[in-house]
Amino acid sequence: MYYLFGDYTLDTERYELRRADSRIPLRPKVFQLLVYLLAHRERVVGQEELLAHLWPHQIMGDSALKSCVMAARQAVGDRRRPHQIIQTRHGYGYRLMAAVTTEDQTHPAPVNETARRPSERVDRSLSITVPTAGQAPLTGGHAEPLVGREGEVAQLHTWLARALRGERQVVFVSGEAGLGKTTLVELFLHELGGEGALWLGQGQCVEHFGAGEAYRPVLEAVGRVCRGPGGPALVGLLRQQAPTWLVQMPGLVPEGELEALQRCVAGATQERMLRELIEALEGLTAEQPLVLVLEDLHWSDPSTLDLIAVLARRREPARLLVLGTYRPPEVRRQDHPLQTITRELQLHGYCVELPLTMLSEDAIALYLARRFPGLPRMDGLARLVHQRTEGQPLFMVNLVQSWLTHRVLREQDGGWALPAGVEALHDGVPENLRQLLEGQLDRLRAEEQRLLEAGSIAGIEFSAAAVAAGLGQAVARVDDACASLARRGQLLQAVGDRIWPDGTVAGGYRFAHALYQEVLYGRVSVARRVQLHQRVGARLEEGYGAEAGALAAELAVHFERGQDYSRAVQYRRQAGENAMQRYSYREAIDHLTQGLELLKSLPGTPERTQHELALQTTLGAALMVTKGYAAAEVEQAYAQARQLCQQLGDTPQLFPVLSGLFVFYLVRAECQIAHELAEQCFRLAQHLHDPGCLLEAHFTLGVTLFFMGAFAPARAHFEQGIALYDPQQHRSLEIVSANPGVLCWGFVAHALWSLGYPDQAVQANSEALRLARELSHPFSLCFALNFAAWLHAYHREGQLTLKWADAAIPLATEHGFAFGMTHAMPLRGWALAAQGQDEEGIAQIQQGMTAYRATGAALERPYWLALLAEAYGEVGQTEEGLRVVAEALAEVEKNGVRFCEAELYRLQGELLWRQAVPDVAEAETCFHQALAIASRQQAKSWELRAAMSLSRLWQQQGKCDEARQLLSPIYGWFTEGFDTADLREAKVLLDELSAVSDYCAARSA
Repeated sequence: MYYLFGDYTLDTERYELRRADSRIPLRPKVFQLLVYLLAHRERVVGQEELLAHLWPHQIMGDSALKSCVMAARQAVGDRRRPHQIIQTRHGYGYRLMAAVTTEDQTHPAPVNETARRPSERVDRSLSITVPTAGQAPLTGGHAEPLVGREGEVAQLHTWLARALRGERQVVFVSGEAGLGKTTLVELFLHELGGEGALWLGQGQCVEHFGAGEAYRPVLEAVGRVCRGPGGPALVGLLRQQAPTWLVQMPGLVPEGELEALQRCVAGATQERMLRELIEALEGLTAEQPLVLVLEDLHWSDPSTLDLIAVLARRREPARLLVLGTYRPPEVRRQDHPLQTITRELQLHGYCVELPLTMLSEDAIALYLARRFPGLPRMDGLARLVHQRTEGQPLFMVNLVQSWLTHRVLREQDGGWALPAGVEALHDGVPENLRQLLEGQLDRLRAEEQRLLEAGSIAGIEFSAAAVAAGLGQAVARVDDACASLARRGQLLQAVGDRIWPDGTVAGGYRFAHALYQEVLYGRVSVARRVQLHQRVGARLEEGYGAEAGALAAELAVHFERGQDYSRAVQYRRQAGENAMQRYSYREAIDHLTQGLELLKSLPGTPERTQHELALQTTLGAALMVTKGYAAAEVEQAYAQARQLCQQLGDTPQLFPVLSGLFVFYLVRAECQIAHELAEQCFRLAQHLHDPGCLLEAHFTLGVTLFFMGAFAPARAHFEQGIALYDPQQHRSLEIVSANPGVLCWGFVAHALWSLGYPDQAVQANSEALRLARELSHPFSLCFALNFAAWLHAYHREGQLTLKWADAAIPLATEHGFAFGMTHAMPLRGWALAAQGQDEEGIAQIQQGMTAYRATGAALERPYWLALLAEAYGEVGQTEEGLRVVAEALAEVEKNGVRFCEAELYRLQGELLWRQAVPDVAEAETCFHQALAIASRQQAKSWELRAAMSLSRLWQQQGKCDEARQLLSPIYGWFTEGFDTADLREAKVLLDELSAVSDYCAARSA
């Protein structure tokens, strides 16, 4: 039966829709829908009726039917609204409105095969093209109806319907190579293409260099959405909610804005990057749903998998469907982390898996019937194809295509025939797909084989310019040859022009299936492979020029396989640095470690030493983040870098190496070694005459002296650092990931308070806060907020300490700053205890200390223990307090961290005095010890506090004159801060002591 309407003919026997002489590919369900609407064109066909007809034994949602209707409208050119051919009758169903005539069919209608045009994107497993004269395509470019996957397509629509209701869906489509994962996903996306109410982002992992390029498929997908319709709105959303992602896509950022954006995200972490994108995606889906497709996850980088896992675990509503494809055998073979992630997510119901299986014999028979209508002995042919291919779709398509090429299966008298019978098809049938592809490749012209082999070297997607470089041919000639292969559906697809920074313009092409690239790559001899990688890498490097660093992971592979190990090392280092800019430290460590391994292939020259030094220095920074500042691996990397510096002699690279070692030893609270390294940094900075290095050196020396209790020289170094700080020149300079100006102002505030200048300390901390806010630098702001909380704890101002700690904690949580949380929590706990919330306060101090120790840090631990001891003392747990103080003093003696040593002895004296049976003599000894330490350190604030404790003890013993003589000169030294708690209490105590002395003197008189 023919249905004729407008320019279209629907042939129910040949299962075809044609316009003039061009066949229009349709999915089975779409074809069935059209036939049903044509057959019942005299009335409105209800939705339930259509659902029952198309899916008689399944419960399907409206979205599946709507997608079929949309695809049918696209097929018959009914795209504009209001629809003229397939009209929607809201609340009822659909009606076909075109004028239709019918004709009975006595023989197949002739088809002008040469008029067919290949689709823009070749079906990678289930599409073929009927060859024209002289052509022998390996795979086709004309999509045939999908067979054996109707249930899977329907299931994807079901999951989409759930996503549209706000139930986020994470779906993994899994199967071996050639089972049609990409075909299934692309068919599903094709059905969504006309919706207009969906965001669609697609990205692909790439073998070899893709696994080491952090977030590669996600950045590709997000970039595509940003460049599509409505993209500017998404760019604006990223600017507000996910600047760490927008900065990774500089092409989307207006000129002049990138530097400000980079300052905004400086000091961020991978946790912040994940959080930002997740929140941005959820904000995006509030406007319209998003389908995010990430293909070939068996080649994924770890960061992308982290993102998928976090997206899956969140329970907040989001109209989001994540579709990932992967090959289970590859995952198992590589022991890829995807295996663990999918298993864990499935266990908790956070994702679903859609495994694709081999096609059944019935599905193959249906494919052949639709592909070759009227062919005799179809059952025997289907059985043979199933036996040979085991139902693997890609093998099936290519096997049938090979029979067409050899003309053992061919058109004859307007139909299809097997002139020599099914038995002839057994001859020369290859054992597997690779053998089949090898044979088909051998039948190409030698020039075409060489071209495709060079393309396999360039990657699964490549520019004709890269292949031309590999072959040593003109770009235009290679481009024409690639375009010819793509037009004929022979392995390649055209994917648009590629423009390089040097102005090179050439066609972009992609292998229709990853297996094609794998087979071709395996055909290239070792020597030729080396040569091709060298040439392709060199041309890419030349074409991208100053922007070649963006391709670092790809170039590293080309030069490594091209045995140009010097350049490979260079790009491994660059790839590591790129990964660190994305806060993807595991990928960075992998690149840097591979670079160090490659160095073993290079001779022991100064250049090699320079490469190793750069790699070790960057590796040390990456390990600080992943392992902690005090990890043994950090010391190992920087120690090796230091030895390399000694081999090179006078090198400016020694400064960051010494700085890295300084941080390691300082955080471990090994103050003497840290001080020696800080002095070396200072001498080297003076030698280099670099203001940035000198600024950093003043800070490193100052912070070391501060924690050692040398407050006056520490203050001098911080103030010199402040004098050197240039807001324009140094605003992007970071020391331990924070701005040096903020650090110097913050620490000079602490030094000033210790030295007895509380008002100046508050002013200095205000400068740190002002500068951090002005910089819009979250990491520095977190430092400044913690500085403020700490300073007000010195002042014994519980309410203000709580205020600043409560400001620091959300910021640290938001951006994933572990240090910010571990510093703010003990301070917040002390503030709670100081305001009467003793139990909660002590618990929070302990919780913060546990988190602090987990980072490997020990530097501030004596002060956290001091806060805990004070809290224990306030609730009468003196024994616990004394145990904590003893622990802190032991660490002071061991590590030399003496900035709160005087306070620890004072607290020990107070606790001894408050015992059920007070040890007054020992308490007095402790107070004297505290006074001596504070005096030696010129720490007037600590000295005042110790003097008050001893004066109160003497007051109780009736030694009022001695107490007044002790306290009065210390109090009289102060010139500011008289509204602080310590100075107010000192004044009250002095007045009491004076009154007693006056009373005693009067009585004596």
